[in-house]
Amino acid sequence: MPRLGRPSASIANTSAHIAVLATRWNAAVVDKLLAGALETLERAGATHELFRVPGSFELPQIARRVARTGRFDAIVPLGCVIRGDTPHFEYVARAATDGLARLSLEQDVPVVFGVLTCDTVAQALDRAGGAEGNKGADAATAALELVALAQSIDARSAKTSRRTR
Repeated sequence: MPRLGRPSASIANTSAHIAVLATRWNAAVVDKLLAGALETLERAGATHELFRVPGSFELPQIARRVARTGRFDAIVPLGCVIRGDTPHFEYVARAATDGLARLSLEQDVPVVFGVLTCDTVAQALDRAGGAEGNKGADAATAALELVALAQSIDARSAKTSRRTR
């Protein structure tokens, strides 16, 4: 049964402000991921800003710039890389994966991974609202959960530091 990302009770009615990055490459798939992500954020009460980028290779550099603004509680990069007949797939998928992973460790803002890396268009469509659910919605849900967790950690840290003074 297809699963749409459903915010848990701890992230409903959030005041989170989320940056959503969506590629124009493979738009037939990415636009479905985007629709799922935006629906999930709106249902949770989060606000968002949308940034369109050319392709998945460009996601890490724009995500880094967005993270450095300090305006967002989380970043949801969405893209789709589909295997072809050349090694191009490997290079783009690796650059997007490594770049976003590195950024998520370097910046103090959650960066989730909403980039599909599929062998076929059919596989991608299955993961963009088809038989495998909507991975864009799942990415937005993960971002909201990370924001809630970070806020909980910050609140606990503030209580602990008040007790030790």
